[in-house]
Amino acid sequence: MEEDEDVLFKMRAKLFRFDALSTEWKERGTGDVRLLAHKVTEKVRLVMRRDKTLKVCANHIISVDMRLQPNIGSDRSWVWKVAADYSESPPTSETLAIRFANAENASQFKLAFESAQEKNAKLMGTSVPPREKEKSENQEETVSNAEGTEPEPKEKADEPAKEEDKE
Repeated sequence: MEEDEDVLFKMRAKLFRFDALSTEWKERGTGDVRLLAHKVTEKVRLVMRRDKTLKVCANHIISVDMRLQPNIGSDRSWVWKVAADYSESPPTSETLAIRFANAENASQFKLAFESAQEKNAKLMGTSVPPREKEKSENQEETVSNAEGTEPEPKEKADEPAKEEDKE
């Protein structure tokens, strides 16, 4: 329960999930993404609730096998795979993307996410596998799935871009 946890990180973002059937990104919601550490077990999980309804749109432990990957050259968006996200019942395996207002916020999230991975790894007596060296800015960065390259999540056609989402 969230009252039994300490907030390690909190920032406004927009979350998407990749729908393999339609091969497109579906918006999960906009709100505060939080990294929460349990006061007793000290395990860190990611929780995100939608702004107005407060419905959970992401809820999962940050495991050592998760890899934040840049989303097709976007400097404000990350993609990762989750074995079991508990925001829906039953828990589902998902490919998630999160987009922040700017590159600095995205970078802060990455640092907090990787720190949480290391903390959870120590609690489980394992270690985080070495991360690949950051690609140079000159190289094109892509995220691939079985279908090919996943595009950056786009706004719905009938939904105008909000001021914070404009580049």
